[in-house]
Amino acid sequence: MSKHPVLKTKFEKRPNKHIAIAGNIGSGKTTLTRLLATHMNMEPHYEDVENNPYLNDFYHNMQRWSFNLQIYFLNKRLSQTIEIRNSNSNVVQDRTIYEDAHIFAPNLYRMGLMSSRDFNNYFSLFKLMTSLIQPPDLIIYLRASVAKLVEQIQKRGREFENSIRIDYLKGLNELYEEWVESYQDGKMIIVNVDEYDFEKDPQALSYVIDRIRGELQGLFSVD
Repeated sequence: MSKHPVLKTKFEKRPNKHIAIAGNIGSGKTTLTRLLATHMNMEPHYEDVENNPYLNDFYHNMQRWSFNLQIYFLNKRLSQTIEIRNSNSNVVQDRTIYEDAHIFAPNLYRMGLMSSRDFNNYFSLFKLMTSLIQPPDLIIYLRASVAKLVEQIQKRGREFENSIRIDYLKGLNELYEEWVESYQDGKMIIVNVDEYDFEKDPQALSYVIDRIRGELQGLFSVD
């Protein structure tokens, strides 16, 4: 029997509501996901980086492992999205499937770290997959300067992230801004994490929760 979740039809009304946190590496997505899950009584779906079999190799040799990593993420992200879709709970998700295709893969391609052949193959697969799913009800984009990203990456101390290149982070930030500017698949709010510390400042967290409620008022109740 297959271990993969069963995909329901795209046009079937889902009972749950889906918030997703988008942002660059080190922008605070996991922290905000955890806090929103606690304070808004939602089910968290985290990005699994610790058990990723490609990530360490990728950061040491991006060109060799870029395509493998992006295909791995695409597979995991689709499976997670289907699980969210089939859930009966309100869900907050750490990173979306759209970021992989509109930000991370194009950044590798622009940097010469993924070939045209691999990028076109990857993007074709992404378009097929996303034709079968619905976007989140709300995306929260965490905007952060490269300096802030570096600070937070160093603070969490993951060994495999020590070799992340500054130009890689900068390219991702530029693509995030392009994506946010053109995003039309649903509601989105932008939060500048250079100005807000969700974990240490309760007012910063309250500000985000109030904005979420303002966007999704009436769609679901929160505690």
